[in-house]
Amino acid sequence: MFRKIGSELKKHVLTGISYMIPLVIAGAVIMAIARVGGSFFGITDIWDAKYADSANSLISLLHSLDSFGGLALGMMFPVIAAFIGYSIADKLALAPGLVGGLLARDIGAGFLGALAAGLIAGYTCLLIKKYVKLPKAAASIVPVFLVPVFGTLITVLIINYVVGIPFADLNTALENWLNGMSGSNQIMMAAIIGAMVGFDLGGPVNKAAVTTAMALLTSGIYAPNTAAQVAIIIPPLGLGLATLIAKRKYNTEMREAGKSSLIMGLVGISEGAIPFAVESPLKVIPATVLGSAVGGALAVGLGAINQAPISGFYGWFTVENWPVYILAIAVGTLIVAGMSVALRKSSAGEEMAGSSYDDEIDEAEWEA
Repeated sequence: MFRKIGSELKKHVLTGISYMIPLVIAGAVIMAIARVGGSFFGITDIWDAKYADSANSLISLLHSLDSFGGLALGMMFPVIAAFIGYSIADKLALAPGLVGGLLARDIGAGFLGALAAGLIAGYTCLLIKKYVKLPKAAASIVPVFLVPVFGTLITVLIINYVVGIPFADLNTALENWLNGMSGSNQIMMAAIIGAMVGFDLGGPVNKAAVTTAMALLTSGIYAPNTAAQVAIIIPPLGLGLATLIAKRKYNTEMREAGKSSLIMGLVGISEGAIPFAVESPLKVIPATVLGSAVGGALAVGLGAINQAPISGFYGWFTVENWPVYILAIAVGTLIVAGMSVALRKSSAGEEMAGSSYDDEIDEAEWEA
């Protein structure tokens, strides 16, 4: 029963995240363009209101772009709440979810508050629809009046007076803790995020780390995002590279997967590594976890700062201290490639012939 409940909650949350991510990317990229543009004029705070009326029209435009990007980012909490609710109770929960997410944002409850708002809105609307029964002549008012009104009312009351304050306090404590990190503590945090991203390659652990890191961008905390974006691309790049440097250890099918993995890595899609993890998880996952952890830690420890949720190559040169950022990617990629090659049999034939039992165990553990 608990597994079923957990599976349903995960599905609803991931639905919300899938609708939120385009907003985060759009907002963060527009802000990054504005801030990189401002740097050409020696401006490091292009968001400051004093630039709104700048005599230089380009500086004024860059200031406006930064505010437009911030507007998109500010929508991510109401959108994730609305679509978590939508996943649970269809369009009935959109309005309560939007309002609950806005409230969670405004009272500082952050990402956790938005998740709670979506779940509360969805299940509240579902219960109203299921248990409120009116005479047939008046039944049509349930979806158009009772559900949106009482769904919204119950959601905002619970968020404002029950869960909002604890989540706001928790969010503030988390931000203070992350902002207070320095030196080895910050490097350790980056390594943990990198390891989570490299663990299940687009699965729930990966999504939890990446989404939390992106949510912290709205608070001006960039180290988690830097670690996450480096770690996203290291597994597919490393495994693709392994198929190039040790061709005889991979059969034709896996070499073709390696080519796709390289391309997917360059554009920031960690799922390119999944065919290798499915084939032999006990040999691949340790490599992707270690490589991603080292890459994330190196990037943060050496001072790279990625202010946008972009992992693909097209965003590398907008990163502050980008040579270090690329170095961290290269080191992590080499670790994944080196470990993957070292752990495989001497040839593709031996690997396939000698690993049928091992692979069955590997696949069972991966599925578990």
